[in-house]
Amino acid sequence: MVHSSRRGVLTALVVSAFAATLAQPAAAQSQTPTQIQWWHAMAGPLGEKLEKLAADFNATQGEYKIVPVFKGTYPEAMTGAIAAFRAKQHPAIVQVFEVGTATMMSAKGAIYPTYKLMADAGEPFDPKAYLPAVTGYYTDTGGNMLSFPFNSSTPILYVNKDLFRKAGLDPETPPKTWPEVEAAALKVQAAGVPCGFTTQWPSWVNVENLSAWHNVPVGTLENGLGGTATRLTIANPLTQKHWEALARWQKTKIYDYGGRQSKADPKFFSGECAMSIGSSAARAGILANSKFELGYGMMPYWPDVQGAPQNAIIGGATLWVLTGRPAEEYKGVAKFFGYLSRPEVQAWWHQNTGYLPITQAAYDLSRAQGFYEKNPGTDVSIRQMTLKAPTANSKGLRFGNFLQIRDVIEEELEATLAGQKTPQAALAAAEARGNEQLRAFEKANP
Repeated sequence: MVHSSRRGVLTALVVSAFAATLAQPAAAQSQTPTQIQWWHAMAGPLGEKLEKLAADFNATQGEYKIVPVFKGTYPEAMTGAIAAFRAKQHPAIVQVFEVGTATMMSAKGAIYPTYKLMADAGEPFDPKAYLPAVTGYYTDTGGNMLSFPFNSSTPILYVNKDLFRKAGLDPETPPKTWPEVEAAALKVQAAGVPCGFTTQWPSWVNVENLSAWHNVPVGTLENGLGGTATRLTIANPLTQKHWEALARWQKTKIYDYGGRQSKADPKFFSGECAMSIGSSAARAGILANSKFELGYGMMPYWPDVQGAPQNAIIGGATLWVLTGRPAEEYKGVAKFFGYLSRPEVQAWWHQNTGYLPITQAAYDLSRAQGFYEKNPGTDVSIRQMTLKAPTANSKGLRFGNFLQIRDVIEEELEATLAGQKTPQAALAAAEARGNEQLRAFEKANP
């Protein structure tokens, strides 16, 4: 027979244990972080660094878990996210390259603007902390940031210092103007190097940044930032002069075209070409795939153009937030964006990838850490972007169907370099065909 007081104690213990058992699933559930999918287009070493950013954020707290998902190339990631949105199987975050900006902005109802996301979540967010040349690309006419700047790059000049020494050139003084590039190319060729220079991303380098660097518009309405009624103006004296030079140089391999996107890289990696103009984010790939000492310089400019050089414009991508996800996910996205904005996080990303430090604080921290002193030339991209205050011609581009327009421009450049068209005829065709794409986009997005 159990004493009544003892029986009371046992009953209390049993009830307590039973209650604890019932509570376990709820407790376990509360400890399970909210998963947030992040679709991206970064493979290889850059993809690994992206995954580290997510893992590092996840380790700082237990409420949310960012889950990076590789979705192929930039166009594939963007079109995949749009299709998934229609099927209501989309992620909260998708990485979209800069040429997709107008397309994303036109997707009314699908986008949760970054400025509104951060305000709704009560997370600190100061757009003024970001570099103007970056924010200008991704803000609306009211100055509101629509997407979160993530991996921003700009074309810079890369130099094979070993080949410069072989040719009797000063490896610490890269050419600054296009005539100086031509002179350096002739000297390295005289020393036995097959090719003077090549370029990545042909339209980005030889039209878009060429124009901004010389403060010349690519299109009307502030390069499309002012509305979808914009039209291209690339058949102009500056671009024609530049394409005429490229066509002339191609004949003797002062310049040697290597293909679209980054397909020209092997020409520079192997020492076939002594110089290359490509993305600042190509630095890691060049260092990993070559055995020579690497030098850096700003993009060359034509010295007879008044006011040149102006400032470079960005490439790369931003993070867009899609609507239609649970509210809890958006709280986590806002915290993740806050984490990515930290100076130490931005500085790490910049120093390990070659992408721009998108905030002034991250640039200042990198400088204070001695990164630029230890790695001379790695600040070229930021100096290019901030060389002068952006103008209506140099703060960015926002053209609908721009992916197709880039293909048109590169087709016409290839026809020029192959001797099938004059630069004047090719640019006129590129402008006309590109404007057809713009009118189709305007019609589809009234």
